[in-house]
Amino acid sequence: MNFDPDRTAVVIVDMQNGFCDPDGSLYAPGSEEAIDPCAELADRAREAGAAVIYTRDVHPPEQFDDAHYYDEFERWGEHVLEGSWEAELVDGLGDDPDDHVVVKHTYDAFHETELDGYLSAHNIDNLVFAGTLANVCVLHTAGSAGLRDYRPVLVEDAIGFIEEADREYALDHADWLFGEVTTLDEISFA
Repeated sequence: MNFDPDRTAVVIVDMQNGFCDPDGSLYAPGSEEAIDPCAELADRAREAGAAVIYTRDVHPPEQFDDAHYYDEFERWGEHVLEGSWEAELVDGLGDDPDDHVVVKHTYDAFHETELDGYLSAHNIDNLVFAGTLANVCVLHTAGSAGLRDYRPVLVEDAIGFIEEADREYALDHADWLFGEVTTLDEISFA
């Protein structure tokens, strides 16, 4: 699967200490396993001239105090609090000065962020997704991209998960409903 680097961004979702490090409050071994494939994908994209975007899930401590229904702390417990070590990207990801970082406060990186504007300003319409968690933030962001008429492609072996079945569900759902699925080896930029 070949991508025009001028029209493509690699979007690496939430590869943060809170999810990928064994000391993180929402650590999942499958997320840690995705670190090296995400780094490889970012390096290959950058070398070809494609944009690399990282999302960071960040929650102010009071974010859900007045929530009517949507309360991630109730579901997951407090996690990736603003200013915390958990909220930072894992070492080695997002360090390049040309990478763009989007801070988000929900599962969907398009919701009340500048992501759509950034992509539009840079004439990007192909989005190659990696990161974590497959059936949460990756799925919701990729689905939102599809609804906005971007071409979402999920890189199955660069996506973290809690249970393998979660990743398989997310990939099957994406492939069936709004996007495409590929592997790291099948991706090229030219």
